[in-house]
Amino acid sequence: MMEVFILAVALSMDAFAVAIGLGAKKNSPGLALRAGLYFGTFQALMPMFGYLAGKGLIAWIASYAHWVAFGLLAVIGAKMIYEGMHEGIEEDIAVLTHKMMLLLAIATSIDAMAAGFSLTLMDSNPYLACLTIGLVTFGFSLCGVLVGRRSGTWLEGKAELFGGTVLILIGLKMLFA
Repeated sequence: MMEVFILAVALSMDAFAVAIGLGAKKNSPGLALRAGLYFGTFQALMPMFGYLAGKGLIAWIASYAHWVAFGLLAVIGAKMIYEGMHEGIEEDIAVLTHKMMLLLAIATSIDAMAAGFSLTLMDSNPYLACLTIGLVTFGFSLCGVLVGRRSGTWLEGKAELFGGTVLILIGLKMLFA
C-alpha cells in the first residue's frame, strides 16, 4: 500500500502545482475546496480507466508489461519535469468558471489515466488505490490553493519536478523488481 501512496503523492503534484498557481492569482471564497473536489475526483477516476484498459490488454502484453509500465511512467515523469521548468497556464486564465475548473481537472489527470495501467502490476486493490489517489490529490489541491494564496508561485515548478522524479523512480522499481 505504501507504493500506492507514493504513486498518489507523485500524481497529485501536477494538480498541486496548478492549485498553487490558482491560489496565487485568484482569491475567491471556496476556491480551495472547489480545486480539491475537481482535481481529486478526476485524479480518482482517470487511473481507474487506465487500470481497466490495462486489464484488457494485460493478456496480450503480459511478457513485456513491466516495460510498458516503465515507459508510461517515465514519459509522464519526464513531461512533469519539463512542465516544472516552464511557466504554468494559470497566468492566462481570466475568469475561473466551473467549465475552466473542469478543463484544468481533466488536463491534470490525463497522466493519471496512463499511470493507472501500472496498477495492473501492483499487488493492491485498484478501487482502494484510486480512492487513495483521489483523496491525496484532494488534500494537496486544497493545500495548494492556500499555499499559493500566501506565498505566490515559487513552489509551483518544484512540485512538478518532485512528482516527475518520483514517477520515473516508481517506473524503474517496476522494471527491476
